Amino acid sequence: MSDLQRMNADYEPADSDGQTAVITGSAPVAEIGGYQSDINSYTHGRGRFVCSLKGYEPCRNAEEIIEKIGYNCDSDVENTADSVFCSHGAGFVVKWDEVKNYMHLESVLKPEKSEDTPEENHRRAESYCSRLATDKELMEIFERTYGRINREPRDAFKKKIRREPLNTAKVRPLPKGPEYLLVDGYNIIHAWDNLSKTAKDNLDLARSQLINTLCNYQAFRQCELILVFDAYKVSGSPGEVEKYHNINIVYTKEAETADMYIQKITNELGKEHKVRVATSDGAEQLIILGNGAYRGSASEFYEEVKAVERAIREYIDN
Repeated sequence: MSDLQRMNADYEPADSDGQTAVITGSAPVAEIGGYQSDINSYTHGRGRFVCSLKGYEPCRNAEEIIEKIGYNCDSDVENTADSVFCSHGAGFVVKWDEVKNYMHLESVLKPEKSEDTPEENHRRAESYCSRLATDKELMEIFERTYGRINREPRDAFKKKIRREPLNTAKVRPLPKGPEYLLVDGYNIIHAWDNLSKTAKDNLDLARSQLINTLCNYQAFRQCELILVFDAYKVSGSPGEVEKYHNINIVYTKEAETADMYIQKITNELGKEHKVRVATSDGAEQLIILGNGAYRGSASEFYEEVKAVERAIREYIDN
């Protein structure tokens, strides 16, 4: 398995009957070529290595390979990168870097924009605060983040006067099915500066802080949130799924990393639900894109969480 990790392979935990073990997965051809001789060497000829072509997937070290090949699209006359446009019944060639000047339709290759409007944030904050007034556990988490509420909760979160009426025409309807958010726990902890500093002294405290933060986030966003922590180095760990207030926490089983679990569950959920994954693991982001999920970096997710906290504070203050 250490060899497979070095090769940037994706694989399932070993299936063992006590005498033999079978590992199934996939790896880049460039990495795995000639590996049979290595297996023969350290298994004394007893190991077997069987491969078949899986297909094409995003290259994990694209920048390195592109630089090594030194391809220049402007000098490739047989496979030109230019486009052909039509005008007055005739075609003309447009250089690839000038295409935007000639387009009369919007490009579909636009960065994904946030769906949240001020009205939508207001509606979510209102819904979130109304649930706090009746949910003791969520209230405790809320007060650890925003401070103690000295007034009776129902009065504290009741908005008697609204400065501007909501424009309901602009509020986007909620999706019919639940949206899933998968969070790579330890990846986020080590990527966020505030949690990373805490983790150096006390990893359990950093984990607890992340969990409480995500409880507030989930209550606001109303998505199905699954927080995944690596436990693959824990000998004999069968894996564990824990319901903590309003989020699901998964501790992976032995030999199963968080990204392996996320890839597996993304493939299952992505068939019927919108799935987002928060991680700073570049290889994992590419794989989940192939499974039809939306990916977000740790820094993007941090800004999103902070935006949720600002929306809640603004609602309370106003």
